[in-house]
Amino acid sequence: MVDSDTDRVFMTQALEEARIAYEEGNIPVGCVIVRDGEIIARAHNLRETTHDPTAHAEISALRIAGKALGSRGLDKVTVYVTLEPCPMCMSAIMLARAGRLVYGAADPKLGAVVSRWNFVNDPGLHHSIRVTSGTMEEECCEILERFFAERRDRGKQRDE
Repeated sequence: MVDSDTDRVFMTQALEEARIAYEEGNIPVGCVIVRDGEIIARAHNLRETTHDPTAHAEISALRIAGKALGSRGLDKVTVYVTLEPCPMCMSAIMLARAGRLVYGAADPKLGAVVSRWNFVNDPGLHHSIRVTSGTMEEECCEILERFFAERRDRGKQRDE
């Protein structure tokens, strides 16, 4: 059985990563990867500061986790991420054979778990993953909404 209190503890850590991204001017998405109750990797979105379109929180965290475990196979980990993974990130999570995914906010535009695309049930990906959605959803949505509202306000100020 999944312990929702444990999920909240680790999602809080993912939100801390999202806050770092926010402060750095990146879209505030954070990710932590947990194995046996310990965080083995943590990362946040770095696309804007690194000018790297692949520098999503999940991709960076998966790279760190692979190095930490000395393996590309991450079958005994849980990936906690504040936003539903996009197709690139969900593909990477599936290719890493992660055992479980927990995410906060749904992404109706680019979500590849179930919102826009359903990678979880795609037989071509040859991997089954357990998914928990909506963990600390309100908090995960709030930081994203604040970030994009501020970005829109800055754009309006430039237009005036």
